[in-house]
Formats: sequence, C-alpha cells, structure tokens
Amino acid sequence: MPSNRRAFLAATTTGAVFTTASVPASAAPHPHPTTARAALAELLAGNRRYATGRSRHPHEGRARRHVLAAEQHPFAVVVGCIDSRVPPELVFDQGLGDLLCIRTAGQVLDEAVLGSVQYGVEVLGIPLVLVLGHERCGAVAATLQHLRTGAPVPGHLALLVDEIVPAARRTRALPGDWADHTVRAHAAWVRDVIRADSAFSSAEVAAGRFDLDTGHVGLLP
Repeated sequence: MPSNRRAFLAATTTGAVFTTASVPASAAPHPHPTTARAALAELLAGNRRYATGRSRHPHEGRARRHVLAAEQHPFAVVVGCIDSRVPPELVFDQGLGDLLCIRTAGQVLDEAVLGSVQYGVEVLGIPLVLVLGHERCGAVAATLQHLRTGAPVPGHLALLVDEIVPAARRTRALPGDWADHTVRAHAAWVRDVIRADSAFSSAEVAAGRFDLDTGHVGLLP
C-alpha cells in the first residue's frame, strides 16, 4: 500500500477513535443496518414512503446534528446523478449521516468517484453500494443527440458522453425507448465496474432506476 494511502487510512481511523471516545454513550448514533441486505431493505422501504407521500424525514434534528459532529456511520453509498430531481436523501427518505452520496452527471465514473466509494467501503465500513440511474437523464439525452447527429460535444461534456456512448450503442437496436434502455444499461455497467474492482470486495453492489413520474426506485437485474 502506498505510504500516502497508509497515512490517510491511519489518520482517518485515529480520528474516528478519538471522536467516538468524546461522545457520551447516551448520545450514540441511531443504529443503522449493518448488512448489505438490511441496508437495501431500508433504502427501498424509505423509497416506498417517499413515493406514496409518507416521508418521515428522519434524522434531521439538532441532537442528531450534534452527534454527527463527532462521528458518522452511513449505511449505504449511493452513486447517483447530479439531476436536481433525484436527491438520494429525499428519494430514500433518509437524513443526516445516513447516506454517503457521490453524484456526477449520468453517474459517470472517474478516479475521484472510485476513490470516494473506496473511502465509504474501506474506511467507513459501509456494506452496500447502490448505483442509481434515473428516467429522462440529461447526460443520456446529450449522448443520444451526439450519436444521432455526429455533432461534436463541447468542452468537459465530452467526458460524460464518451462514458455513456457504449451503453447507448449496445441498446440502439432494441425496441422501445432508446433513452430508457441506455439509462438502464449504463447504470448496470457502472454497477458491474464497481463490483469487479477488488477495492470494493467487502461490499455488495446493486443498481436501480428512479422513475421521475412515480417516485419509485426499481432494482436492475
């Protein structure tokens, strides 16, 4: 392991031990799911509340904030899109300290994203990583427009399109909604890339699609 990474992990672990000791037992964090199966069940239960208009908006109070100032114990990593209509904490009806959210347009991967996922899995011990694609994704729409017209993609947007193009090409001949096929295929591909990386072997990795119309998240095969 490179020396700088060892130092990072050591410093993080030391900080966690120090801050844990400084928190009174009576102010211990709310217990979270400790297995991937339980974490996924908690996310889906929260999503059902959100989709049916029964959100509880948990873990948002002052006492919770004070506990989290000392330490955090999120139970799931969500790799999602920057779209303003898909905030994971709301979609899954979770609160402060519950989720570690990493968001890029079209949930495109780069080294910063992968390093952030590794921080959650390796340092914080999070058991579940969920890749969340969504209906009517703007990054996917830009990719399809590029493939239809061949027009160049300006500036930094090219990185996003380049990463989504393979999923779009794989699904182009399928009947039905090309955009939605691409959303599903790309989210599944991101899941598979994370799942295949040994850095995340201690966590379960799943993928889902958020429906903007219904508010429901469906898991992808």
